[in-house]
Amino acid sequence: MKTSNDNPSKILISACLLGHAVRYDGKDKLLCHPAIERWNEEGRLVTICPEMAGGMAVPRPPAEIENGASGLDVLEGRARVIEITGGDVTAQFVAGARKALAFAQDNGCRYALLIDGSPSCGSVAVYDGSFSGRKHAGNGVTAALFA
Repeated sequence: MKTSNDNPSKILISACLLGHAVRYDGKDKLLCHPAIERWNEEGRLVTICPEMAGGMAVPRPPAEIENGASGLDVLEGRARVIEITGGDVTAQFVAGARKALAFAQDNGCRYALLIDGSPSCGSVAVYDGSFSGRKHAGNGVTAALFA
């Protein structure tokens, strides 16, 4: 007889947290933790970078959600994601979020571990759109779609 421990839940994880160099600056944000190592060994981790899934390159200009808005504002058309160069990358962020959600669902993920601060994955705080390093409470586009 199978128990719930025989088929543990899958966990979607930001690719940068597993050491993939997918961030805007071509770097990673490797997160070393015994739980992540165990989940990886158990085959529970499902990896994605929503920004790359949305068609963005590495490296790329930094981007933030404009005017202190959040991912939900972007999804509802009240705000945009803007690069430091002025380029509007809202469509790529929304497309990446939708692909990440579909990927998570297709792989049976019940949980997600996302990098905070990101205009895609931020779940507690995101940068305020001024490119000054200031953060405010809110979530990124992917985190908002997952909520």
